[in-house]
Amino acid sequence: MTPSAHGGGAGDPSGSRLPPVVGPGDLAGVEPPPVLVDVRWYLDGRSGADAHAAGHLPGAVFLDLDRWLAAPAGGGGRHPLPDPGTFTEGLAAAGIGDDDHVVAYDDAGGAVAARLVWLLRVTGRSAALLDGGLRSWTGPLQSGSVERARTAPQVRPWPPAAVADAAAAAGSGTVLLDARASERYRGDVEPVDPRAGHVPGARNLPATDLLDDDGRLLPVERLAAAFTGVGAGADADVVASCGSGVTACLLLVAREHAGLPPGRLWPGSFSEWSRDPANQVVTGPSPSA
Repeated sequence: MTPSAHGGGAGDPSGSRLPPVVGPGDLAGVEPPPVLVDVRWYLDGRSGADAHAAGHLPGAVFLDLDRWLAAPAGGGGRHPLPDPGTFTEGLAAAGIGDDDHVVAYDDAGGAVAARLVWLLRVTGRSAALLDGGLRSWTGPLQSGSVERARTAPQVRPWPPAAVADAAAAAGSGTVLLDARASERYRGDVEPVDPRAGHVPGARNLPATDLLDDDGRLLPVERLAAAFTGVGAGADADVVASCGSGVTACLLLVAREHAGLPPGRLWPGSFSEWSRDPANQVVTGPSPSA
């Protein structure tokens, strides 16, 4: 597989940057060989590091979401963007350099690994999501930990054009997508955040609706149709959200994979919005596009 020149949709034929999504069969064709990164994390508190040690793709390093891919929880939500220096230190410690190709995976259809892919791609690095994640891997697994030689990546700030705050996300003219499961969006249940429901005007596009039964992303035509169906087509000013700005990254990666213009990430998402009693929270089904 030849990396893409600009990281657009599937099928870009040449250049130095990976497309946003690759399959297991593509890995052998990536030159230089990619750094595989295990980004497993669990909302129920299970240890991603323990899961990695029990069995991971051969050669894959582990990156901890809470330590390296998010800042501590607070007023900005449960998983704010990490300080760029902290993120860069995580890359260095894992042996990931600025010129490496990175392929990230999890066991949740990309809902966690997409955070790393998005962070790398918006800072100009070459990164892709492994389509189907661990479930798609048919070869043997490796146990224990993997260490690579330390690297010296450069600290790169988060591009302002790629990020939205609460005011921008909820503003008029923005199509705010909520990637949470429909029952959380409607307010039927809320396992972690202070209030149940959603931001007024947000449209529900559950990340799981973008996956097939094997946890792989739908064909690009169906992905594009899913976005268009909720009013987030090519002409829309899209902001992606979820509970804490992690799963929302899967919407952004999938959007790029489908060949649609980039959207912005609201890192705080509903966990930021719902903790402020001054913010209105509504319940019920998603509005029609």
